[in-house]
Amino acid sequence: MLIHAGDDRSVSIDLALAVWLALVAGAVNAAGFRALGYFSANMTGNVSTATDLLALGRFGTAIWFLVLLLAFVFGAFASGVLIDVGQRRRLHGIYALSILLEAALLIVLTILDMVWAAAMSEHLMMIGLSFLMGLQNAASTKISDGRVRTSHVSGIATDLGLELAALLPGARDAEARQVLRSRLLLHVATLCSFFAGGIAGVLGYERIGPMVFALAAALLIVIAVPELRKVYRGGR
Repeated sequence: MLIHAGDDRSVSIDLALAVWLALVAGAVNAAGFRALGYFSANMTGNVSTATDLLALGRFGTAIWFLVLLLAFVFGAFASGVLIDVGQRRRLHGIYALSILLEAALLIVLTILDMVWAAAMSEHLMMIGLSFLMGLQNAASTKISDGRVRTSHVSGIATDLGLELAALLPGARDAEARQVLRSRLLLHVATLCSFFAGGIAGVLGYERIGPMVFALAAALLIVIAVPELRKVYRGGR
């Protein structure tokens, strides 16, 4: 799931990656909104809100939403640099290490949120969560050559509409229709998993507060560690 990249990946591998990472992304995004009133993964909404606030002259709040956008972009940038360096050094487990980094930083954010004053921890938490969503989305996009995007719901919904149109009778030959069905399954599963993660994130935050982010980190560790073991066993 986190070893093979690009054309070496099967539909089932992409599907597993999409389901698990979208579940985490949905939980983190929804729990962050429940806790702090901002989305860490919804950059379309954040940019739209920033433009609305700028037009109304509320510059301070608008800048805050733009900061979240920059954090997301920087997370994607950091992921790209990390993966490129790892690939140049022939680290076959670099994608798993990227997910482990996300988990570690998520745990750090959880601890800081619990020990720091609310005003300071809330801002740091939202910037950190946006950074991590950029990190995760970039890693999943890069490893799958753009087929898997774990937090980009607008793009997924667009792909769903296009694929449904392409599956209309007479639109494609049998082989092309089979490929489209696979992509349709992938995008439906990603969307449903993000939705389920959102519900779980809110319910989790209602019961255990910021520890829900630590649980999300634990799930990422469970995903990444077996992949690293495969790499090391293959090396031996």
